[in-house]
Amino acid sequence: MAKKDAAEQPEEGGSKNKLIIIIAAVVVLLIGAGVGAFLFMGGEEEEKISPEEEQAALEMQAKQVGPMVNIDTFIVNIIDDEDSRFLKAAITLELNTPEGAMEVTERMAQIKDATLLLVGNKTFGELQDLQGKIQLRAELINRINSVLVKGKVKRIYFTDFVVQ
Repeated sequence: MAKKDAAEQPEEGGSKNKLIIIIAAVVVLLIGAGVGAFLFMGGEEEEKISPEEEQAALEMQAKQVGPMVNIDTFIVNIIDDEDSRFLKAAITLELNTPEGAMEVTERMAQIKDATLLLVGNKTFGELQDLQGKIQLRAELINRINSVLVKGKVKRIYFTDFVVQ
């Protein structure tokens, strides 16, 4: 029996050593996985915060009113098959920078010319409904921004708009 006990002891010691090695390996893997998850989640949180902060900054900028420049009332003949029609309008431009506002006053002749040419090619049907006015506003922003170099028009406000 002594031989039997001696033979069993090395097996138990060997299995204990294997168990300790397995537990140590599992602990090391869990620690590594925990550190990896922490780093991965930490990087992901920064990415989520960054676009939100950027979106909040853009919203704040959109809510801020930029410098305004008035374009005096103008009268333009518009296209109509039946009668002689015209548009009487006044516009206020909201710009993104004070430098842009100064540029608008310097380039007022170019801006009025671009505006009159654009509006003069519109028909009575295009200008009488809301969709046509919204379309005209978008086209005017694009046309005026193509003239400007230092600043850009953020919004256009029609302060007077009569189609007859």
